[in-house]
Amino acid sequence: MRPSRRPTRLLVAGLLLLGPGVLTGCDVLGSGSDDQRPSSAAGRAGGGRSGAPSATGAADPSDAGSPGSSVSPGSSGSSGSSGSSGSSGSSDTVTVPVYFVGDTPAGPRLFREFRRVPAASPFTEALTLAASGDALDPDYRTLLPAATFETSDSSGGDPWIDLPDDSWTRRPAGMSDAEAVLAVQQLVYTAQGVLQERVPVHFTDSHGHETQVLGIASEDGFPAANPLRTLGLVNITAPEQGQAVGSTFAASGVASSFEANVPWELRDSSGAVVLEGAATAEGWMDKLYPWQASVDVSSLSPGTYTFVATTDDPSDGEGTGPTEDTKTITVS
Repeated sequence: MRPSRRPTRLLVAGLLLLGPGVLTGCDVLGSGSDDQRPSSAAGRAGGGRSGAPSATGAADPSDAGSPGSSVSPGSSGSSGSSGSSGSSGSSDTVTVPVYFVGDTPAGPRLFREFRRVPAASPFTEALTLAASGDALDPDYRTLLPAATFETSDSSGGDPWIDLPDDSWTRRPAGMSDAEAVLAVQQLVYTAQGVLQERVPVHFTDSHGHETQVLGIASEDGFPAANPLRTLGLVNITAPEQGQAVGSTFAASGVASSFEANVPWELRDSSGAVVLEGAATAEGWMDKLYPWQASVDVSSLSPGTYTFVATTDDPSDGEGTGPTEDTKTITVS
């Protein structure tokens, strides 16, 4: 614990709406993880002062379902390479969820990629990757200033993250209040995903004092904001961007879609739909739930295709429209 790092109770300020019905600082989640990652993934992780974590199961609190359920990612490396689904890397790396920003009809939202990072410091490595914007998916980006996170403490109670430098306490020129809120949530969702716990995240300045981030302060640490107003309402876990697949492949992800229906399509290089179907998620309305589908591409010619998962649109286009996530794959 860090009692010395709680010298003041910061006022909750600047947690403004990202847009109608998008995100406020008061739309927060309850405690507890919802979904357990495979046992080979990153465990309760820290970096710097807390030492190397154990590479046990890591949960991502954005996922839904029972604590024992899992969503198996592929083996993406932090360098951007992609591998076969289900691997969590070599003994010196672990797989962690990293959150980036993508566009949706409701405005910018967070999308997750599972990535391999060094096992010695997965917590700070995941935060650094989120700040870098080095996503595998070209549709994703970051709102965070590029920087390296070097030290943190998650050894007892809530996680404490040392900001890269004191410029991070202020909102950069050109960044809107709404962008600052979502940028902070990139860090919060990534940190909580690595830690397997939905606990408030605290930040410290160069003097070791609890501080605001990007001009936003929180009284008792930063909780995760409401997932339905923060995350893209459909997210593909598998296949990964750039993955090569055989005659069939398993598609999976999380979504909150009307009546739990998650339509999917496979499009060729011209954009024409060559296959389509639908998956049924484990739930909808209150959070994002896992979905999965088996896709048979044995009738297709080898080449590059785009797998698309969307939310269902009962308004027939009269509303904002469906959210979608896409991954470019190669059929061998």
